[in-house]
Amino acid sequence: MEEKDVNSKELKKVDETSKELKKLKKIFKNIPKDKKNLVEKLIETAAFMSVELKHLEDYISKYGVSEEYQNGKDQYGTKMSTEASAYNTMVKNYTSIIKQLIELLPDGLPGTKEGNALMNFVTKPKGK
Repeated sequence: MEEKDVNSKELKKVDETSKELKKLKKIFKNIPKDKKNLVEKLIETAAFMSVELKHLEDYISKYGVSEEYQNGKDQYGTKMSTEASAYNTMVKNYTSIIKQLIELLPDGLPGTKEGNALMNFVTKPKGK
């Protein structure tokens, strides 16, 4: 892969993360000021994770959740892919962060389009 391709992909991720951060800050703007500084990093982490989860979902949709391995001459088989494992771990952590942020809101999550979409993602499995 050329350096130009890598830089282009990284810039795209930075742009996507920036957009997600803006969305999340809008949703969680009502967090009390005394707690806002404490949760700023959680919001940034949630934005990053949201973008990474989307990229992992795209990869898993394209290549599946398993990969073949070979540990020697006669040792081979199929295992959960690295991406599927990373996705499983990250989605649990993302859900935990979002729940923490929601609990800090004074009256719960605002009834915005973004807020409703966020709650649907956190509480309902994909495809249901």
